[in-house]
Amino acid sequence: MSEGIAEIKREYINKLLQVGRRVDGREANEYREIQIETNCIESAQGSARVKLGKTEVLAGIKMDVGTPFPDTPDRGVLTTNTELIPMASPDFEAGPPDAGAIELARVVDRGIRESEMIDLQKLCIAEGEEVWINFLDIYVLDYDGNLFDACFLAAAAALSTTIVPAAEREKGEDYPLPIKHLPIQTTAVKIENSILFDPTLDEEKVADARLTVTTDENGDIRAMQKGLSGAFTLEEVKQVIDSSLCISKELRKLIG
Repeated sequence: MSEGIAEIKREYINKLLQVGRRVDGREANEYREIQIETNCIESAQGSARVKLGKTEVLAGIKMDVGTPFPDTPDRGVLTTNTELIPMASPDFEAGPPDAGAIELARVVDRGIRESEMIDLQKLCIAEGEEVWINFLDIYVLDYDGNLFDACFLAAAAALSTTIVPAAEREKGEDYPLPIKHLPIQTTAVKIENSILFDPTLDEEKVADARLTVTTDENGDIRAMQKGLSGAFTLEEVKQVIDSSLCISKELRKLIG
């Protein structure tokens, strides 16, 4: 997008925000329509496809037996990867993960890990020798803003429906992935003096700052990630957290 077009869009979005309106007519804290389909990949142990407005992502879980990390010999392993498929956006290029894809994977992974969503101790087969490894792969199929929340919803939904393939690996009977908590991630952007949740692509392109908050079902903050070059005031951070706690209650109902 050229700087001229970006500036025109910025002015248009700002003019609407000054009178309390967004381009698509939503309220500041309102999310676009969300559709979640689980168990959509037969070859995966767990999977979910999420549509958030026009943004669409697919998450799949593959599990295998492997060696634990030396500092956590009695815990299973979670590894998260995101792939920005070029057909999803003109801005995505084929090749190794860029900085955006790496940040996206880290934010999703941190939210799951810090919330202790998975009881990794129950994925230990033989301490120091064998544990279950969760490979979480997320593919961006269409991009119209707010990949952080779309990817996290897909990841959480996929993990919630995952079955450990113990029988296939001759490790006993299959059983559901042990889930301890159900975290939800929400993302807000700051445009001038306005705070907007679930930003569209156009809103992201003109945003000054971004804040992603992960909370669990008890209302505890488990992870936060600040993005872009702008800043939030302390009061704005509190505002985002308060709104996130309210929004997450509704989003959590979509998963379980």
